[in-house]
Amino acid sequence: MSLFSIREFHFPEDYPAVLSIWQAAGPGVRVGRSDSLEEIEKKWRYAPDLFLVAETDGKIVGSLIGGYDGRRGMLYHLAVCADQRGQGIGEALMNEMEARLRARGCVKIYLLVTPENLDVVDYYQKRGWAEMDTIIMGKTL
Repeated sequence: MSLFSIREFHFPEDYPAVLSIWQAAGPGVRVGRSDSLEEIEKKWRYAPDLFLVAETDGKIVGSLIGGYDGRRGMLYHLAVCADQRGQGIGEALMNEMEARLRARGCVKIYLLVTPENLDVVDYYQKRGWAEMDTIIMGKTL
């Protein structure tokens, strides 16, 4: 088991490593237009304290993006390098993000699970998350 630390994402220097983790994460992390360097900069400028990375031996091994609109929180792109999984990195990222959102006054958080990644549902349920009876809709602008 390797030791790791959690810190805030540094823009732009952390971007290549984090993008690489997302691209290798498997079906649960869909990398798209909103993950471009320009779009990530917008997110980072808006709430840099809600973009976390996990690091071990100077290497980024995990990430989690959080959002907060003043009423509800949202989590995106929880990803940990395959060779680092099972060591509590995802758990630590989630705990830190939940603490940061709670400190902002957030009382409810959402996340999305893709249909091809249902294996993670148990992980989230063990952390107190529950499925919602809702339809998610989106629109590209």
